Amino acid sequence: MNSSDGAAVVVGVDGSEPALRAVRLAATEAARRQRPLRVVHGFVWPLLHVPLTAPAGAPGGGLRDQAEQLVSAAVAEAEATAPGIRVSGEIIDGEAAAVLLGETPTAALIVLGDRGLGGFSALVVGSVAIQVASYADCPVLVARGTFRTDGPVVVGVDGSELSALAIEFAAETAAARDTDLLALHAYRHPVSTGPGDMQPLVYDPAQLHGEEDRVLAESLAGLGDRYPQLRVTRRAVRGRPGRVLTEASRTAQLVVVGGQGRGEFTGLLLGSVSQSALHHADCPVAVVRGPR
Repeated sequence: MNSSDGAAVVVGVDGSEPALRAVRLAATEAARRQRPLRVVHGFVWPLLHVPLTAPAGAPGGGLRDQAEQLVSAAVAEAEATAPGIRVSGEIIDGEAAAVLLGETPTAALIVLGDRGLGGFSALVVGSVAIQVASYADCPVLVARGTFRTDGPVVVGVDGSELSALAIEFAAETAAARDTDLLALHAYRHPVSTGPGDMQPLVYDPAQLHGEEDRVLAESLAGLGDRYPQLRVTRRAVRGRPGRVLTEASRTAQLVVVGGQGRGEFTGLLLGSVSQSALHHADCPVAVVRGPR
C-alpha cells in the first residue's frame, strides 16, 4: 500500500451502533493500508441556532460536550480495535453528509454506517450513506451486513471506466487482506429493440457467454502484473447484476462496485447496481467513483 501521500481513512460518527461498527471497520482498514484514521462528527446544531451549552449546574453538559464525548468514545474504540494506528477526532459544524463530502477530496477512503441516529427505521440504507456514495471524490465504504475475515473480495465488472477503477480498488484491497479476488460480470440475454418488440432474439448461449467472458478478461488485463501474488477468479454469469452481486455477498468479505455502470443514464449520480448493493448486500460495500 502506498501511504506516502499521508491521506487518511475518514470515518463519520454520530453515536449510533452502526457508526461504531463503521469505526471498527475503518480502524481495521487504516491499519491494513498503513494510514492514519480521522474520526469526524458533523455538528448540525449551530446551523439551527440551538443553544450549545447547558445552564449552570445542569447534569450531563451541553450539546457540544455530548458531541465531544461521542467523538472521544469513537477514538477510543478505534484505538482498541487497531492498536498502534494514529487516530485523531474532530467536530465540524455542518450537516453529516456535507461534512463527510468536504473530507473526500483529500481522504484515501470514507467509511460510514449504513444508517445513523437520524435514519428512519424502515430505510435499509440511510440518506447520508446514499448522498456520500453519490457525490464522493474518493472510495466510500459502507459498513453493512456481516463482517467476515474469510471469503473473497467481490468486484462487479461491466467494462466501463468506473468499473476499471473499482477493479483496481478491489485488487488493492484483496491484496492487503491476503485473500482472493472474485471478478463477476453479469449479463442478460439479448432482446429485440424494435418498436413495441422486446422479445428475446434467437442466439447461441455458448457464443454469448464466450463474448461476455472476453469482456471480463479484457477488463482484468494487466492485473496479474500489478498484483502478482493475487489470486483472481473471473466469472461471467447470466442474470441481473444486482441479484448476482447480492448472492455473492453472502460469502464475501467485501463487495466493490463502480458508482455508475455502462448503460446507466448519465444523469444518475449513483447507478442501479451500486444502489442495489448498498441496499441488499450481506457484507460491507465499497462504492468507487472518479473525481468530479
